[in-house]
Amino acid sequence: MPHHSRLSAAVLTATVVLSSLLAGCGDDAGDEDLTRQRLDWKDCPSPSQEQGGGGSPSPLPDGDAWQCATMKTPLDWDRPDGETIDLALIRARASGPDSARIGSLVFNFGGPGGSGVTTLPAFGQDYARLRTRYDLVSFDPRGVGRSAPVRCLSDRRLDAYFQQDATPDDGAERAELLENTREFNAACEQNSGKILPHVRTTDAARDMDLMRQVLGDGRLHYFGISYGTELGAVYAHLFPKNVGRAVFDAVVDPTQTSEQGSLGQAEGFQRALDNYAEDCTSKAEDCPVGDTPQDVKDRIARLLKDLDSRPIPGIFPRDLTQTAATSGIAQSLYSKDFWEYLTEGLEGAYDGDGRVLMVLSDSLNGRGENGEYSNLTAANTAINCADDKPRYDTAYVQGRLPEFRRASALFGDFLAWGMLGCTDWPVAGAADHPDVRAPGAPPILVIGTTGDPATPYEGARRMADALGEGVGVELTYEGEGHGAYTGESPCVREAVDRYLLDGTVPAGGTVCS
Repeated sequence: MPHHSRLSAAVLTATVVLSSLLAGCGDDAGDEDLTRQRLDWKDCPSPSQEQGGGGSPSPLPDGDAWQCATMKTPLDWDRPDGETIDLALIRARASGPDSARIGSLVFNFGGPGGSGVTTLPAFGQDYARLRTRYDLVSFDPRGVGRSAPVRCLSDRRLDAYFQQDATPDDGAERAELLENTREFNAACEQNSGKILPHVRTTDAARDMDLMRQVLGDGRLHYFGISYGTELGAVYAHLFPKNVGRAVFDAVVDPTQTSEQGSLGQAEGFQRALDNYAEDCTSKAEDCPVGDTPQDVKDRIARLLKDLDSRPIPGIFPRDLTQTAATSGIAQSLYSKDFWEYLTEGLEGAYDGDGRVLMVLSDSLNGRGENGEYSNLTAANTAINCADDKPRYDTAYVQGRLPEFRRASALFGDFLAWGMLGCTDWPVAGAADHPDVRAPGAPPILVIGTTGDPATPYEGARRMADALGEGVGVELTYEGEGHGAYTGESPCVREAVDRYLLDGTVPAGGTVCS
C-alpha cells in the first residue's frame, strides 16, 4: 500500500499485473470545437510503461480486434479554448446487429490511477453479454497511463519507497517517513507540475461528458467500479440529465473525509482477514497457517513484528520488509480468488521465503516483473490529493492511532500513517468529500458487497441515499471481494444485465447471495 490518503482501490488493474507476472501537453485548441472531433480508431499499440507494459491486447473471442484512439480535451476546463491534452481510449465494437445497438458503455475500473485501456481487454470476456448491445469503451483518465501521465519517482527510487518503514515506532522513523513522503511529492511537482492542478475527479467527469458527445451518444451509459463509482456519481451530479443506464459496483462512500475513508478501510480489510482466517481453518484438511482463526491472525501479527527488524529474502535483490508483507497481504484480500496465494505466501514467509508475498505487494504497487512501475501510485496520489481537502501531520496521526488500532490490529497503523500522503502536496484539495446529489438523474444501480475490504459495504447505502430519492437503487451481494459483477453470483450478473440491456431496474433492497 503506497502512502496515499487511501489504499488504492484498483484491484482489477492490479490483477492484470498479477496475472501477467504520452501524451504530452502542448496542443492549442484555438477555436476548434472539441465536441466535433473525429476519433481515428486503429489497432492498439503495446501498453506504455505508465499503463503497465506488456503486449497488445489479444483479439476478442469472436476474432474482432480491440481498437484504440486518442481524444483531445482541455488541459484546464476553466479555459476550454486553451491548451489541450490527449486522452487514450479503447473500444470493442458491439457484437450484435446494428439495430440492437444501444450506444457505448463506458467503463472506469477505479484506483484512482488504473489504466482502463489495459484493464478492459483483460476482463473483456466478462462483459461479453453487454457487448451484444453496446460498444465497450474505456479510457485512461487524465494523469493516468497514456493520458498526460503524472510522473514522480524513478523505478529505482520507487523500489526503496515501497520498502520503507510505513509504520514508524519512534521519532527517527516518523521523521524519515515524513521526509520520504515530502520527497515523493516534490518529485511529482518537479516532473508533472503542469498537470497536477487539473486531475480532480470533476475534471475527469467533464472529460467523460465530452467523450459522450464525441462517441455520438445522447446519454452516457456507464459502468463504474471502485473509485469509478465516485467518478460516475460526480458525473451524475454535474450532468444529471445526461446520465443513461449506469451501474456502480464496489461503491466508494461519498459522505466520508479521507480520514474516515482510511478508517473504513482498516475495518474492511480486517473483516476480510477475519473471513479468510475463518475460511482457511473451517476446511476439512488442516489450514497450513494456523489451527484456529485467532491463531492465524496471531501468527501473521508475529511475522510482521519480526519483519520490522529482520526482513527476509523476497525477490532478489529486494528483501520482504514489514511494509511489503503488509501490502502483499492486503492485495490478497481484494478477491477470494487470491486467498490461496495468501496461504502460499504466508507458508513461504514462515519458512524464510518472501517471494510470493513480494509478488502480491508488487502487484498492488503496479510493479512489473521487469522492475518497471506503471504510474498507478503517482496518479493515485495526485488525484486523491487534488480531490481531498484535509492535510494531516504526524502529531495528528499519532493521536488517531488508538482508534485505527481498534478498527484493525493488523492494518490500523498502516492506514493511519498513510494519511500523511498529501502532506506538503503542491495543489490544494478541492473538498472534504465529493458532492454527488443528482436530482433529475434516472435510476442508478448501486451494488455493495458485504465482504468488500477496500470499499466497505456500508458505503453503498450512503451512496444510494446521497444520489437522492428515485436515483440510487441499492442491491446487496452477500459475498467476498472487491466488485460483485465479475464474481461468483449469477443473481448479481443477471440483475445488471437486465438493467443495462433491457432497462429493467431491480427492486431497491434486492439481496443476492
